[in-house]
Amino acid sequence: MRIRLGTRGSMLALAQSDWVAGRLRTAGHDVEVVRIVTEGDLRPVDTVPGEGIFVAAIANALKRGEIDVAVHSAKDVPLEEESDLVIAAYPERADPRDALVTKSKAQSLANLPANATVGTDSPRRAGFVRAARGDLRIVPLHGNVDTRLRRLDAGEVDALVIAAAGLDRLGRGARIDQRIDPKVITPAPAQGALAIQARRTDGALLEALEKLDEQDVRLAVEAERSVLSATGGTCRAPVGALASMEGERFTMIVGGVNSDGSDLRVEVIEGERSNAIALAGAAGRRLAGAVLLR
Repeated sequence: MRIRLGTRGSMLALAQSDWVAGRLRTAGHDVEVVRIVTEGDLRPVDTVPGEGIFVAAIANALKRGEIDVAVHSAKDVPLEEESDLVIAAYPERADPRDALVTKSKAQSLANLPANATVGTDSPRRAGFVRAARGDLRIVPLHGNVDTRLRRLDAGEVDALVIAAAGLDRLGRGARIDQRIDPKVITPAPAQGALAIQARRTDGALLEALEKLDEQDVRLAVEAERSVLSATGGTCRAPVGALASMEGERFTMIVGGVNSDGSDLRVEVIEGERSNAIALAGAAGRRLAGAVLLR
C-alpha cells in the first residue's frame, strides 16, 4: 500500500515520522514522508504556543486528502476529537519523564546551585520546579530542542527542564543529567507518546495501522487525557498525569500546581484496568477542586 505520511518539518517531528515510516516500510508499505508547515512553525521562537497549533494544518491536509496519515506528538493533539478523523495507533512510547539538562553536570534538581536559572517553555514545569526549589529562577525559553540546548550552552540559563523523549529521539540522551521522578515533576498527559491519525473511512489503511497500536499505551494516553479534560485545561495547563498498566491493574500519578509553585497536589491512584478512564476523570475533578491551576 502506498501511504503519504504528513508531519511537521522540525528535526524532532521528522525523527518521529521517520521512525513510524520505518515501521510501515518493514510491513511492506511504500511510504512517502510529506513535510507540512504549521502555524507553530511560522511563529517567532519566543512565542508561547497555543493549543493545536502544531496539529491543525496537518489534520486539515489529512481531511483534504493531501496525505493519508498524520503523525503527531500525542500531547499536542487537542482534546476535542475530529469527527471524520481517528487516532488509528499509539505505537510504543518513549520515556515520558521530564529531564534536567545542565552545563555544570549538577546531576539533579536538588543539586543545582542556589538561585540558579532554569529555562522552560511550560507553566507546568515552571510550577513543579518552583514547588520543589523555591529559590530557582524560571526563565521563559521556547524553541525546538537544539535551540534550547544552544541557549543553555551559550549561558542564557544554568539548566533546562525538557521532555526526555525529545532528547532521546534526537540522539541527545547523553545530555540528560537527571530523568526526573514523576512525583517531583509530573509529566504532561501523553508526553512521550505518538499519535498516528487517519481518516475514519479508510478501512484498509486503518487495518494496516492497527498493527502499530499498543493497547497499554492507548489506555494510558486516554486515561491521562481524561485527567486534563476533567480539569477543563488545555495542553498548556499546569497539570500532569502518568499512567502505567501491569496486567489488569492500573496505576496513575496525577499532579497539579499553580505556575508560581503554590498549591502543589500529587496523588497516586490505583485500580482495575477496566476502570482506568473513570478513575482518571475522578482524579482530574479532585485536582480541579483543590488547585486553581493558573
